[in-house]
Amino acid sequence: METRKRRHIDVCLSEAVDFQTVTTGLERYQLPYNALTQTDLGSVELRTDFLGMRLHAPVLIGPMTGGAELSGTINRNLAGAAQQLGIGMMLGSQRIMLDDGSASATFRVRDIAPDVLLIGNIGLSQLTAQTMPALVKALDQVNANALAVHANPLQEAMQHKGDTDFSGSIERLRDVAGSIGYPVMLKEVGHGIGARAAAELADCPIAAVDVAGAGGTSWARVEQFVRYGEIRYPALAEWGIPTAQALLEVRRTLPGVPLVASGGIRTGMDAAKALALGADMVSVARPLLAPAIESSAAVTDWLQRFIDELLICLHGCGAANLTELREGGVTPL
Repeated sequence: METRKRRHIDVCLSEAVDFQTVTTGLERYQLPYNALTQTDLGSVELRTDFLGMRLHAPVLIGPMTGGAELSGTINRNLAGAAQQLGIGMMLGSQRIMLDDGSASATFRVRDIAPDVLLIGNIGLSQLTAQTMPALVKALDQVNANALAVHANPLQEAMQHKGDTDFSGSIERLRDVAGSIGYPVMLKEVGHGIGARAAAELADCPIAAVDVAGAGGTSWARVEQFVRYGEIRYPALAEWGIPTAQALLEVRRTLPGVPLVASGGIRTGMDAAKALALGADMVSVARPLLAPAIESSAAVTDWLQRFIDELLICLHGCGAANLTELREGGVTPL
C-alpha cells in the first residue's frame, strides 16, 4: 500500500490526471459585478464556523496522501500553512493506519498545527464494525476534530484489488455517524455526489457533505495510470457529476446540511461562485501538491493568493461577508 501511495503522488505530479472533457460547470455562471460597491476591501469578512470550529476563511485543504515517506513531508507542510492562515485541513485516507501502526507518523501534524480544524479520513467500503476500534484509535492518534468518509466506488473499481463491495454501506454509515463520537462528513473523491445519493442521507446523522464533483482531478484516471501506465477506459475516466451541478442537486435535496464544494476549485473566483451557489466551504487539493513538496511557505503563498482573490470577488460584487455573497447569488450565462 505504501508503494501505491507513492505512485499516486508521482502520477498526480507527472500525468494528465484532470478531466479532459468534463468541466466543473462553474464557467456557466457569472458572479454579478457591482461598480458601486459600498464595501471596504480591508473590512470584507471571510471568517466562518464549520464543524464546530472558527476558521479565518471558508477554505479547506483537501485530502491528498499518507503512508509513504514523502507523505509525511507533504502533510506537515500543508498543516503549517493551514495553521498560519487559520483554515482547515483534511488528511488523506487513514486506511493504512488500520493495518500498519508505523504509518501514523506520516499523518501526525498537531505539533505544528495545534489550532487547525483537522479532519481524519477513511473509505466508506472500509467502514465496518470490525474496523471501528482501529479507526477510533487512528483518529485519536492524530487528534482529529472530525471524520471524512469518502465514497469512491469508481476509484475502487479502477484500482488493482480495490474494495468493490459497497453493499450495506449506507446503513453502516448511519450507524457509525451516530455512534463514533466525531462529526462525520461524507465526501466523494472527485466524481460527484448528486441528488440520488443525497436522498439516501436524509435520515443519516452526518454533519456535512463534500460534493467533490467532476471537473478537477479524475481518480478514475489516476488509478488507471497507476495500474496500467495508460488510460484503458477513457469513458470511465470522464464519468462524473460536474461540481456546480452536484452542489445545486445536494443543496436542494439536503437544504439544512453544511456543504463543501470541491472538484476543480482552482481560483478565488471559482470559490466565490461555489459559495454563491450554496456551498458553506470550498476545498482545494491537487494544486497544493507540488508546493507541499517544496515547503510550507510555498503552500501558504498559493493559498494566500487564492484567499486574496476570493476577498476581491466579494468586494467587487458588493458583499461585505459570506452571507451577503450567498444572498447575491450568481447569474447563469
